[in-house]
Amino acid sequence: MPSSCRSGVCQSCLMRAREGTPPAAAQSGIKDTLRAQGYFLSCRCVPEGDLSVALPEDGAGRFASTITGIRQLSDTVMELRLARPEGFEYRAGQFATLINGQEVARSYSVASVPELDADLEFQIALVPGGAMSGWLANEAAAGTALHVQGPNGHCFYACADREQPLLLAGTGTGLAPLYGIARDALRQGHTGPIHLFHGALREPGLYLHEPLRALASEWEHFHYHACVLNGPAADEVHVGPLDAWLLETLGTLKGFRAYLCGAPEFVKLMQRKVFLAGVSLQEVFVDSFLPAKAP
Repeated sequence: MPSSCRSGVCQSCLMRAREGTPPAAAQSGIKDTLRAQGYFLSCRCVPEGDLSVALPEDGAGRFASTITGIRQLSDTVMELRLARPEGFEYRAGQFATLINGQEVARSYSVASVPELDADLEFQIALVPGGAMSGWLANEAAAGTALHVQGPNGHCFYACADREQPLLLAGTGTGLAPLYGIARDALRQGHTGPIHLFHGALREPGLYLHEPLRALASEWEHFHYHACVLNGPAADEVHVGPLDAWLLETLGTLKGFRAYLCGAPEFVKLMQRKVFLAGVSLQEVFVDSFLPAKAP
């Protein structure tokens, strides 16, 4: 079976029980409709009795799709566009699992907005020796078939108070869900200030620098803050740790809603810092990128 996180988060290992009952732990976290049909997460399944199992069917959270385009956003990040399968309903900022013909499965956040973009769009880091990113870079092309599973995750815009200030902070391709969330908030008429902080090791890692500057020019209440850990950098790019600069720029965060995305270490650090700066824990939404585990 394909698998990625092996902790029950990505749900790429979904299977269906034809006979027998899967243990409750293997069905935790999946949709009620799927549980009722006998679906379960094979990575968390320790059978308590005989099970007759089958692969998931298309439409049961797994959808057939094709690649419509691949382009480089930087030396280390590519944009992948897929035809959106019929019945695949998602919110900007959620994540989905891609499964190629070799049954390699990896989870990526969706950068597109369903009401604005016809295709599903992903921003994927090129990982040296990466099974999925290497396949996408070297073998896949427009027209290549793969499956999309999901969506999952609760990191999306659902703000009752349109005037509430929003903080969006991420490093690397943690920008992908934040880009979708920001555009979705603007589409839905959010009027409060939106501050998006994107951090990278060096300036080439700011792979959406110009589109985000354009978005800030178009919307007066949208503010884009670019940050790199190591210089040199352009005048509008801050050099130094993102967390310290964020707090220096905004000061108190009381009343904010925060979206934090990226590497687990960064997300954990920022959760603590934004809470201490005044953000209620109920107003903190995270998308922590878990690396694929070796078989």
